[in-house]
Amino acid sequence: MHSYIKYYQFKGMLLSERWLSPGFVGVDEAGVIKYISDIRPQAAAIEAVQGYALPGFQNAHSHAFQYAMAGMAERHAPGAADDFWSWREAMYHCALSLDPDQVEAVAAMLYAEMLRKGYTHVAEFHYLHHDKDGQPYSNLPEMGERLIAAATTAGINITLIPVFYQKGGFGKEPQPRQRRFISPTVDDYFHLLDDSATLVANHSQASLGFSVHSLRAVDAKDILSAFEQGPKNIPFHLHAAEQLKEVEDCVAYLKQRPIEWLLNNFTLDGRFHIVHCTHMTDEETTSLAKSGAHAVLCPGTEGNLGDGIFNLTKFAQQGGSWSIGTDSHISLNPLEDLRWLDYAQRFTTHKRNTFDDGARVLFERTLLAGRKAMGNSQKEYFAINAPFDAVVYNAKSPLIAQASTNNLLPAILYTSDASDVLGTIVHGRWIVKNQHHAHTERITSNFLQAVKRLTL
Repeated sequence: MHSYIKYYQFKGMLLSERWLSPGFVGVDEAGVIKYISDIRPQAAAIEAVQGYALPGFQNAHSHAFQYAMAGMAERHAPGAADDFWSWREAMYHCALSLDPDQVEAVAAMLYAEMLRKGYTHVAEFHYLHHDKDGQPYSNLPEMGERLIAAATTAGINITLIPVFYQKGGFGKEPQPRQRRFISPTVDDYFHLLDDSATLVANHSQASLGFSVHSLRAVDAKDILSAFEQGPKNIPFHLHAAEQLKEVEDCVAYLKQRPIEWLLNNFTLDGRFHIVHCTHMTDEETTSLAKSGAHAVLCPGTEGNLGDGIFNLTKFAQQGGSWSIGTDSHISLNPLEDLRWLDYAQRFTTHKRNTFDDGARVLFERTLLAGRKAMGNSQKEYFAINAPFDAVVYNAKSPLIAQASTNNLLPAILYTSDASDVLGTIVHGRWIVKNQHHAHTERITSNFLQAVKRLTL
């Protein structure tokens, strides 16, 4: 008999090719899968779960500190032209207000809520590097260390992505309000990245990515140098073409549109994770899809900021892949964001079949590209010798309970919300169970104390 530390029995487990029902999984002491089958193992104790296990969602784009202002920038003065750029001023105010203790408390609350909604891994696109005066901390990756500490407290996997942020706009010096973000040179950024790599190496549930913030935030020659000199085996993230003004400014300064410039200056491939890509021509959309680079889409934030609608229909038809992120965290439910990815296309095409086998394609491409955004190339939904990370949906929820096997995934994706989540498992153990995070009282108390001192 195998000596696994823990066995679960689920009503079903979603595998890449089919539902396994019943689904038995055995994990070792580290939470690594050692048994997957529909055959009951020879074990004395098996935890029976009246739920369906899906691989945990990957949150491919997070600015944790912005959770402190979620919902706080929604009052619009009569006649005011409130848009992304005015929202950005409120974000700068938030960024200048937070000390490391507050960042850690806000991030822990955010990550606990992500787990409660079904995320098991977050890519933290991290550019709040320095103190309130813009001076480096004596421990250069201090803020990154706090984000990893928050992820450890919450129990979520984290890919820390220190961001190279140099300019205040195309050809412009940084604004005083951006002083906490700035690495003046490529060497300064690599110093931060190297120290962050040392930090990540000491945490079993942390990994590293690297990033240029955007074409507007780093000189073009330094973008190319950073990528060419940077690590070759971890994912590379950057923002591009989120706003119409950004596209116009890019054309004026670089004489090309943002995605056009990337296609002309890089050999794009699966290491690239380009965030938003909202405003692309049909030619750019096709070329980006065929390059193998991934889009990172944040429907909640993109809708909240009035960014626009990504052309997912054409991108998917051309073989493109995408992940999802919560960005400013105005929306944290992955199912809601997946639905809005699809529904925004239905608004514009007036058709309901955005994808062939819609729910399966929507889920699979999002999951696999999300994993690659974290630096994980695993293709099997659940695999022997991989950590057992899952979100479990209540098999007794009415619209899930009545669904046939063929309709089970669509029923979950298109009708469920967070109240249908029985719990979230990370590295083989329940982190959220029956809607309750194991450390919710302490995390919530610390969060409320932290934000009480802010004036947003």
